[in-house]
Amino acid sequence: MLYIVGTPIGNLGEFSFRGIETLKSVSYIACEDTRTSLTLLKHYEIDKPLISYHKFNEKTMLAKLINDLKEGKDIALISDAGMPVISDPGNILINELIKEGVEYTVVSGPSAFVNAFILSGYEYPFTFMGFLPNKNSDIKKLLNAYKMSASTLIFYLAPHDLDKTFNVLLEHLGDREVCVTRELTKKFETIEFTTLSKGYQGVSKGEFVLVVKGVKETNDFEDLSIKQHFEQYINSGMSKNDAIKQVAHDRKLKKDVVYKEINEIE
Repeated sequence: MLYIVGTPIGNLGEFSFRGIETLKSVSYIACEDTRTSLTLLKHYEIDKPLISYHKFNEKTMLAKLINDLKEGKDIALISDAGMPVISDPGNILINELIKEGVEYTVVSGPSAFVNAFILSGYEYPFTFMGFLPNKNSDIKKLLNAYKMSASTLIFYLAPHDLDKTFNVLLEHLGDREVCVTRELTKKFETIEFTTLSKGYQGVSKGEFVLVVKGVKETNDFEDLSIKQHFEQYINSGMSKNDAIKQVAHDRKLKKDVVYKEINEIE
């Protein structure tokens, strides 16, 4: 059996009794960084062999893990902090287990994006976005789908990417209210409310989760002129063409009708 075990995201006191007992019972533990995991294991006096399982070797380690599980060994999978698979390795392994019919289960534990969402006070639904892609074209493709979404968006980001992330989100989503959470569950946990245009003014060190408020849904466009309706979308960050398409969709008009109206206005 593979046990996918959630570990503390900061405060070591948040490790569950079941999580501790599970790690004490398995044959060995697969972890991202053995040095990081040793801190947790020593704190709870867990003495088990560790093997490295991270994004650079997760494919090559598949055969060993699958073979050991088929031989009847119990194995625990943990990440450096929080739930494995959530922006961490594990998805490839789980899909292989499904394919091979090997048993696995999840041992519940903390996850930073859940804490951040609750602390923000923003509304459901929410969408966990993880880390932004590296390529600008991929970022644009991803964010364009959420330009007018009412869903709260949750991002992980590194300290050195703070300004870049704020600028990218502002460019593609328009100005939004945001909640910046830092060092969750730790001694220096901080929460700052700001907007994408104002940016973040706090300490740029530690682990960050950014919660972005969704676009407020409204059906009030019946009270707007086509120009006002169009400008509402433009002000939210939409391109001219996308705004025309959305206005046409909202009003059940042909795009050329809206296009003609906008051009006459301009």
